[in-house]
Amino acid sequence: MPTHRTRNGGIVTGWAIMYIVAGVLALVGGALLLALTRPQSAGKVYAYRMIGIMALAGAASLAASAAALKAWSIAP
Repeated sequence: MPTHRTRNGGIVTGWAIMYIVAGVLALVGGALLLALTRPQSAGKVYAYRMIGIMALAGAASLAASAAALKAWSIAP
């Protein structure tokens, strides 16, 4: 399994990085959808809704993939 060394010598595995990216996508998507509670122009409503939903969907998909990768990387 590929790993990456951090500055302090710790090791971060691929699935951990995937979880971090999924968390960032979820935060961005949630923030965009929460921004819809304020009055916006029609273009912003469309863009925020589309990007927010796609970011949340990407986060869910990436988190599921990370969970599968973590489960498959553990020796039985």
